Amino acid sequence: MRDFQADTDADRKGDTRLKEARVRQRAIGRQLRGLYDDVVSDGVPDDIDALLDRLDSRTRRPESAD
Repeated sequence: MRDFQADTDADRKGDTRLKEARVRQRAIGRQLRGLYDDVVSDGVPDDIDALLDRLDSRTRRPESAD
């Protein structure tokens, strides 16, 4: 027969580990969201934007005059 107290202690340790993991995951999530927000708010650098414009103009087909 298993010891009920041992089961309860193991459950508590497991619950504590789970809570600690969730705290770490939330902290990582906050850090990632902050980093993502910083990257998005920076926008596209002018030289990259100009390059993309040039590439777009090369790939566009002239519209036919039907």
